[in-house]
Amino acid sequence: MALELKGCRALVTGASSGIGAGLAEALAAQGAIVGICARRGDRLAEVVGRCMDHSPESRMWVVNLADINAVDQLAVDVMDAFGGVDLLVNNAGIPKRRHTTALDIDTITAVMHINYLSPMRLTMDLLPQMLARGSGTIVNISSVAATLSAPGEAAYDASKAALTVFSEAMAVDLWETGVKVMVVYPGVIDTDLFHLPDNDVPNLPIPAEPVSVAVDAILGGLASDAAQVYVPEFFKELAAGKAQDVGAFLAGTAEYLRQQKETA
Repeated sequence: MALELKGCRALVTGASSGIGAGLAEALAAQGAIVGICARRGDRLAEVVGRCMDHSPESRMWVVNLADINAVDQLAVDVMDAFGGVDLLVNNAGIPKRRHTTALDIDTITAVMHINYLSPMRLTMDLLPQMLARGSGTIVNISSVAATLSAPGEAAYDASKAALTVFSEAMAVDLWETGVKVMVVYPGVIDTDLFHLPDNDVPNLPIPAEPVSVAVDAILGGLASDAAQVYVPEFFKELAAGKAQDVGAFLAGTAEYLRQQKETA
């Protein structure tokens, strides 16, 4: 059964901008009571203000999800405020685009913590009340990088792959509990993710899609009770093609990068 958004108590992480902000506003517009969190309080306040125009009970929490104690406290605070969470959207993440030879273990660990361990901690905090109720939806925002192994983003790729595989195994484990899991694979979406400092400048092979495209796809996935959503949809075919011959895919990617360097 598809999730009913009117009256749904939703928590969206990383909602001060980009997909998180757009999705929070869209959920509120459809009648959801939306809780949002991020580190940037000023931008978060603007987003929650727009949510409250539709859903006055919406709330915000300024949280650094790199702090494990803050993650646990967020779960407590949201439960206290809303009495439960029907929809959890784990959207917060960091890119750290760096060539493998420029990576260090501390960077890899930090990316894995924010993109995988932190959302899984929040999920484990909120899952028991979903199981007790026999209903709930968990949406994990992964990336096409998880399935296409984007070069120059090894740490990010691995963290999103971990999030993806855990989500799929969790979906099977929870199959008959009433709790649903959906994985979203955004491609090139016009968000801050591609403009952050301390990251290599991305070599984007296609134009960026507006945030609204991702939001519409996620809402469509919720409405159809989908297990996965690719944005844009054609990335699903690319991932399937890679799986047919990984060696050829990697060789083709390496050749593409070589040609890009020659023409730069």
